[in-house]
Amino acid sequence: MQTILGRRTRILAATTATAGLVFVAGCSSDDDAGGGTKTAAGGVELVKAGQLTTCTHLPYPPFQSEIDGKVQGFDVALIDLAAKDLGVKQEILDTPFENFKTGAFLNSGECDLAAAGMTITEERKKNVDFSDPYFDATQALLVDKGSGITSLADAKSKKVAIGAQAQTTGEDYAKGQGFDPVSFESSDAVLNGLRSGQVKAVVIDYPVVQGWLKTKANADAFQVAEQINTGEQYGFTVKKGNTKLLAAINKALAEAKSDGTYKTLYEKWIGPYDESAASASPSAS
Repeated sequence: MQTILGRRTRILAATTATAGLVFVAGCSSDDDAGGGTKTAAGGVELVKAGQLTTCTHLPYPPFQSEIDGKVQGFDVALIDLAAKDLGVKQEILDTPFENFKTGAFLNSGECDLAAAGMTITEERKKNVDFSDPYFDATQALLVDKGSGITSLADAKSKKVAIGAQAQTTGEDYAKGQGFDPVSFESSDAVLNGLRSGQVKAVVIDYPVVQGWLKTKANADAFQVAEQINTGEQYGFTVKKGNTKLLAAINKALAEAKSDGTYKTLYEKWIGPYDESAASASPSAS
């Protein structure tokens, strides 16, 4: 049975419980940053005055997840740098991942950008403009330690059920290898599917698996059967033609890589620093 994508949108900012959870990613500006205008530093036009509104899909650790009542992660920290340069705060909206392929929330003016551990693909470039790559990613096949599964090819030969997060390149890759994966709405749901025995293996981004295996219970129960180099790179997205915001994001990324901030954030959220992640070539717009 497949898990259907939820159609929820949550604004994450600080407010009362009855109004819903809202978290504002940390930045140094005051609450009235922007002076009531939607034009930020450098002439960047924003959908809401005084804030850089980011669409994401939670949870997706270590890139973005709710920790101690606040949305945090590698993506969040990098976009905070761009927000600071613009003189505004970052506000995060939790939205269905399917919208990132189409750019729906960017086109409707609900978000300025999307940051969701999203792989740069030619198909997605038709609908959105990508920033320069900020992370080199691989896929991983995670299995129960007692499963006996040694690789994706082995899983296929044994005709075991595998799972993946819906609308992701991991799911696309599994389908391309001849699987009909069970689709789960979130990364948490993927892990729960493996834990409950609904599937015997899952294909998902390796950094996510690394985060899971930091927990002793997960490390005791599961293991990486195969790490799959698919040549993927992550990028942030903006509405097509939003060149000023794209330039601001790329500038923040370039400065972070040159002054050591990127390395510091990488080691905090991802793990041992991978030099290739900082030397990724710019993507074509």
